[in-house]
Amino acid sequence: MVFNNKIGAFTLLLLLSIMYSFGQGKFELPGKQQDKVRFELINNLIVIPVEINGVKLSFLLDTGVSKPILFNITNTDSLQMNNVETIFLRGLGGGETVRALRSKNNFLKIGNAVNVNQELYVVFDQEINFTPKLGVPIHGIIGYSLFKDFIVEINYRTKLIKLNKREGYTYKSCKKCETFNLSFHNNKPYIKGEVTLGEETLPVKLLIDTGSSDALWLFEDESHGITAENNNYFHDFLGRGLSGNVHGKRSKIDAFRLKNFTLNNVNAAFPDSSAIHHAKQIENRNGSLSAEILRRFNVIFDYESAKITLKKNGYFKDAFRYNRSGIVLEQHGFRLVTESVKKKSLDNYGRSNDDNITISTVQSYRVGLKPAYTIIEIRKNSPAEKAGLLQNDVVISINGKQSHELKLQEVIHYFRGKVGKTIRLKVERGNKTLNVEFRLEDVFKKKELPN
Repeated sequence: MVFNNKIGAFTLLLLLSIMYSFGQGKFELPGKQQDKVRFELINNLIVIPVEINGVKLSFLLDTGVSKPILFNITNTDSLQMNNVETIFLRGLGGGETVRALRSKNNFLKIGNAVNVNQELYVVFDQEINFTPKLGVPIHGIIGYSLFKDFIVEINYRTKLIKLNKREGYTYKSCKKCETFNLSFHNNKPYIKGEVTLGEETLPVKLLIDTGSSDALWLFEDESHGITAENNNYFHDFLGRGLSGNVHGKRSKIDAFRLKNFTLNNVNAAFPDSSAIHHAKQIENRNGSLSAEILRRFNVIFDYESAKITLKKNGYFKDAFRYNRSGIVLEQHGFRLVTESVKKKSLDNYGRSNDDNITISTVQSYRVGLKPAYTIIEIRKNSPAEKAGLLQNDVVISINGKQSHELKLQEVIHYFRGKVGKTIRLKVERGNKTLNVEFRLEDVFKKKELPN
């Protein structure tokens, strides 16, 4: 990687949630009213192609960030960053701030939309990396910088984003749509909804977070009636923020409502208070509305008018499921795999065309590097733990299928199967190969009532 200009001699403490614009540029669509951008949908997250200073990269589309952040860029030596200075960022997680570089005057291109003066943040902490979690290269995240300049339509079913110029855009008549007002805090969108916990239905203000694969995050607050203690729950690893790992409780709530849209038996995570200390300081925020719910709608974001429009899609009635195995799996590096290759050959030994031709099969082998799917965490008292699986075990096959022939998310999908489904894993532990079998269990254990 090449950096232009000397790194600034001073540093400043800058919270991620208050990255304001300093001479920020604007995305334009030269000569077009609308542009379409194809995306990959991986674990509910939107992955889009982004070009930065002539280098093609992959970014998450994340409404929870106000400036583009780059990471996992050690293999992009040709990427040139302009006008850099050192800063420190803080996000979710209970750890310290993260050292980063702020870079100005960069060229960004998404589809045909271009910005010739974009400010970027570059993070070098190797722990901040979405690639192992998703199984595909992810180089950064982008949100407000794109949404502010267009009316953005997201179709989760067709995996298509439409970037529309505001001038000349007309909303289509839609009787099945609902439109909601948005509020903004530090360039991040918030929406109001309702959650039903037991007999109580409570109003909530939620950050709209397309960059989280969960359904809902709720901040426990007894004074507001938001708590997981009255429901069945289990403790789990929720994810990693800029400032460290986030743990908490996972549970179910009876219902979540957005006007006339009602979703029942919804997954809800309650992060530990130490990991969300700074997020809770935002006035009246009760949590986050995330991608497991958002993907059930066709969505129109209109930041300038401060509104969002939702329409049910074919995912709306999908059941909310948890990982019932207790395994957190990521791609960590590669392993050598020997594969059998069969080829057919013609054998006529120079005979005339009137002679018989023998077709034989020749078997050969090839060795290649394939993704290594590694267990990074195991939930306590889960089926995986009771079966004897350990952290750092590498999954070689699942239910008879070679793991390297599957995408990471396809392997993880097995763990969300029905209660009682048998999972057979072949794992590599050091120099040993082990066969392990267990059944998926209900993640919620009945809590004993006090005497």
